Amino acid sequence: MSIFALSLYIAIFTLSACLIMVAIRFAMGPSLPDRITSFDLFVANMIGIITVFTELTGNEDFIDVAIILSLFGFLGSISFAYYLMKSIR
Repeated sequence: MSIFALSLYIAIFTLSACLIMVAIRFAMGPSLPDRITSFDLFVANMIGIITVFTELTGNEDFIDVAIILSLFGFLGSISFAYYLMKSIR
């Protein structure tokens, strides 16, 4: 095992730990903006895990999944922000 592969395994472990903490924050968030922020971070962590896994396995098909997930994350954040702005008025 090379040092690069070891660093990729460490990166996946670290991103997974961050993903668990973000999921807890999403569940316990006291307000809607906290949940929106944790949703963005959840999607970003998932994209990071997918890209590291893609580099680890060498299968480039997962990059398309990461791009589509980033699109869904962006649209979800925009819709949450739009809902938040409508509820304030």
